[in-house]
Amino acid sequence: MSDHVVAGFPASLPLHELDPLPPGAEPVPVDPATVSDGELARIEFLVPPGRASLGLLARMPALRVIQTLSAGVDWLAGHVPDGVRVCNAAGVYDTPLAEWTLAAILAVLRGFPAADAAQRRSAWERFEPEELLDRHVVILGYGSIGRAVEDRLAPFGARISRVGRTGRPGVLGVDALDGILPSTEVLVVLLPLARTTVGLLDRRRLGLLPPGALVVNAGRGRVIDTAALRDDVGAGRLRAALDVVDPEPLPSDDPLWRMPGALITPHVAGDTAAAEKRAIRLAADQLRRYAAGDEMRNEVPSYLLEQLDPA
Repeated sequence: MSDHVVAGFPASLPLHELDPLPPGAEPVPVDPATVSDGELARIEFLVPPGRASLGLLARMPALRVIQTLSAGVDWLAGHVPDGVRVCNAAGVYDTPLAEWTLAAILAVLRGFPAADAAQRRSAWERFEPEELLDRHVVILGYGSIGRAVEDRLAPFGARISRVGRTGRPGVLGVDALDGILPSTEVLVVLLPLARTTVGLLDRRRLGLLPPGALVVNAGRGRVIDTAALRDDVGAGRLRAALDVVDPEPLPSDDPLWRMPGALITPHVAGDTAAAEKRAIRLAADQLRRYAAGDEMRNEVPSYLLEQLDPA
């Protein structure tokens, strides 16, 4: 337990949103462009202001804990000093990401993108939509977000298979992926980015999916081989609903933008005002736990912080 904790927070974050802070906590606004070495040297608990803070970490000798406002921590990989614990905002974004996933699946199956395109042409073009009932949905990356997705899909009568990094009761391991892809009608990708997941869905694995399958990515863009997915969607063999892509932002001249089989949103699936407030409350609670010497929540495993190969 510490009587005085210096905690760094993004300068853009209104400090009143962190109330109540624990007694003895000293909040320090961190603006990467203006923060001094003297201020950085005192900080032991940091809520980083995104990627702009990466260059600051080596100048923080007292740093002990990094608490992100994001669920993903791949942007920190290879930059965390030895002895520093990293905790993420797991659980904060389950609801909006699960809602986006359900909405994206229903939008594609019910033909909303095609209907929107026809509406813009003032064209009454009938088509036959599809049902979610009895569709085989594979959730690839079965953590708290995956469970939230399953909770929302189950009432629609989808047949759901779960795949995680490692197998466990009720959840297949990634090593079983090749065997399940040929029967997958909707593939929901929620995997975090790590050495073992970069390019996991390569051209060969995408080729195992049956014609007409829908690939839904709300995890990380680099998990999927973009060139291979572009070819399959362009050929009409696969469909895609993507909130994350590789690279981001997707270049304006990328053909994926104009493919009728692709639905794209700009990495906003989790970015609701309610989720942002939950993330801030979590950061304040984590600071209270740290100051009291209590167990921290959401400490991320070391494999998620290993240096990734260059993008």
